[in-house]
Parts: sequence; structure tokens; C-alpha cells
Amino acid sequence: MNPTNLVRRRLVGAMMLAGIVPSAFANTWPTKPVRLVSPYGPGGSNDTSARVLAEALSRKYGQQVVVENKPGAGTRVASESVAHAAPDGYTLLWAAAPFAINTGAGLSQRFDIHKDFVAVGPRVLGPVFLIVNANSPIKTVGDFVKMAQQKPEGVTFASPGIGSGPHLTAELFASQSKFKALNVHYRGDATAYTELLAGRVDATLTAITTALPFIQAGKLRVIAVAADARTPVYPDAPTFAEQGVPGVIGYGWFGIVAPAGTPPAIVQQINRDASQALEDAQIRQKLLSLGLQPAPGSSAELSGFIDAEVKKWGALVRARGIVLE
Repeated sequence: MNPTNLVRRRLVGAMMLAGIVPSAFANTWPTKPVRLVSPYGPGGSNDTSARVLAEALSRKYGQQVVVENKPGAGTRVASESVAHAAPDGYTLLWAAAPFAINTGAGLSQRFDIHKDFVAVGPRVLGPVFLIVNANSPIKTVGDFVKMAQQKPEGVTFASPGIGSGPHLTAELFASQSKFKALNVHYRGDATAYTELLAGRVDATLTAITTALPFIQAGKLRVIAVAADARTPVYPDAPTFAEQGVPGVIGYGWFGIVAPAGTPPAIVQQINRDASQALEDAQIRQKLLSLGLQPAPGSSAELSGFIDAEVKKWGALVRARGIVLE
């Protein structure tokens, strides 16, 4: 950790123990623009949802909440930059699924997500859907499992990349149902669905937004959603559990985290204000139209969720022998 930042954090900690920081920060923060760091480039769902939230918070605070894109190293570039930032509430991370996956997989990182960050929340979920070509005879999860078990060479799933939420959810499905899954990496959902339409892959298990025009045109078929309940993103999709395969739950997700040592009063304020923004009917509808499901909740809920994700995906990566970079 940067020595200057360590001194700052110790100073903030000492002030908090003296009862100084919470009231002082709560009365004055924010007095300048706030950076919300996105670990991906412009245009994707992480960036887009960050901008929707930033716009709402900017109106609330009368200060700009500026989205700053820092892609690279499977989201680790952005995470490292925020881990070493001053814990004053002016630098936040719109963390994504690899925040937990990379840690669970044991990747080398110049930060510790448990020691260098505090969960702020809330979350936005990106449900993933099992989708096949409409010309396929597969209509249920049971049909898919039967087909997959008859293909010893493996079933091909298009995904955004090795170690992504969609890839690992497909691996979880394969593990639960005893078949071999082959990850086929494409740059973005649009390319993945083009390949599925052309019949060059067996299925996707990824976000649905790009596929909706093809679903509505009868060219693609939705089989299931990998969630614990049906999602308002596409309520017609039954869960895997509804179709006899429990435990296949995975998604993309985003949530606010801040450098460790950020005053609790600021953490609570951001959580409260961001949760209220996600409960706004217009913002909720905007996110749903992007294939994203608002999930307002406490900082403690996000912290517990991240811990569970680390354990879940770490165990799967080890069990399936998946190598992440």
C-alpha cells in the first residue's frame, strides 16, 4: 500500500475513534466532484449502469459524480487504482463480478478485496439466460441436459471470456448436470449471438438484451434464467430450479465499493442515496430495458454477497480445473 495512503487511513481511523469524522464528513460531503471508476471501457452494461447511477447522484448532491473508465487486466487495473486512493468518499469503484471471481480463483493482485475495500452497495444484477437457436429441438433444461450428455466431445457455449460470469455459470450448469462444457470466447454479446444464429455454437448463457430482437422474431429461444427466482428483465423465462436443476445461479453484477477507511457516515449516505435512486420508477425501467435488475440493499448485504461469490466461484474454478489469467 502507498505509505501516504496508509498514513491517511490511520489518521482517519484515529479521528473516527475520537468521534470527529462522522459528523464532520456527514455535514460537508461532497464538496467537490466524486469519481465513480468503471473497470470496463465505454458502452458496456457496467459503464452504462454506472452513468445512470452517476446522473441520479449528481442531481442529488449538486456535485458531479463522474464516471471514469479504467479497463484492463480483467478489471484489476480499476480495482487497484481505487484500493490505493484516499479513503475520503471521492473515489468509488463500480465493482463487477470479476472483483470476487479473481479473488476466489487466487489470481495475483496488488490489493486485497477484504482489507483494502469497504462494501458500500447497492447492487445491480445482470441475469444470464440459457438461449438456443430456435431451429433446435431443445425446449427445456431437461432437453438440453439429455442432448449434452450424449455429446462426449462437449457442448459449446458462447461467452464474453474465460472467467466471466456467463462462462462460470455455464461451467456450474455442466458440473450440476454431469456434462462437458466448452467455452467459446467472443468479443461481446452481439458476436456471440451472431454465431448462435449461424449454428456455430450450441448455446449461450449470457445477458439477454442483444438477443431480444431475435427472440421476438422467433430466431432464438430462451430456455431458462440462472437465478433463484424469475426476473423482471424477462419474466417469461423459468429458472433452472423450476425445471428440475437446482443450484444453477449466476449473473453479472455491479456494486459500489470504496477504499477501506472511508468514514461510515459517507458509506451510509452513498448507500442510502444510491438505493433510493435504484428504487425510482424511471431509473428502474431504464435499467430493466438494458437487461439489468436493480437490487437496492444495505452495505452489509453487499459485503456478504461478495464473500459468498468468492467462495462459490473459487470452489468451482478449482473443481473444474479452470485457469484464469
